[in-house]
Amino acid sequence: MDRGVTRWHRLVLLPVLAGALALAACRDSGEGDYLAVAGKLFVFNYRIAQATYHLTLTKVRKVPDDAVLETTFENPAGGEPFIVRQNVWPAAEKISVDSPPVKCVKADRQYKVTIRLEDAGGKLLQTISRTMISDTDESVLPNRPLVVGPFYDPNPDKDKPDSNAVACPA
Repeated sequence: MDRGVTRWHRLVLLPVLAGALALAACRDSGEGDYLAVAGKLFVFNYRIAQATYHLTLTKVRKVPDDAVLETTFENPAGGEPFIVRQNVWPAAEKISVDSPPVKCVKADRQYKVTIRLEDAGGKLLQTISRTMISDTDESVLPNRPLVVGPFYDPNPDKDKPDSNAVACPA
């Protein structure tokens, strides 16, 4: 009786294993996208009076070694876009990309973001274009950081007008 169960298990197990191997082989066919956007948002850090773009990417398939990610963020204040270049680490499954601090973020307005994945030689592997929309206006941020220094001391100048204020487009 044990022999019958063993043969039955083999008859079922072999096709299941063959199917699993076929699926594993199809997972990285060498074609298609390398990365996918998993999340995108604006981060408003009221403590330091700063807003930034934040993107999270996931790997869809193996990214070549020494690949570089170049992300271009529209400048909400107008002017030249912000460009962030960073290496893609082979062991990391997720990639986080943050912009430098931005000014003039308006609620319900679309901002363009372009992500370029390049190999070590600069050959373009993938381009992703997205728009980002904030549900919050930059007006929620204070003029100056609320705290200063490594011990988060209250900022004595927090109520003074911001001398670095930017004239935001309408």
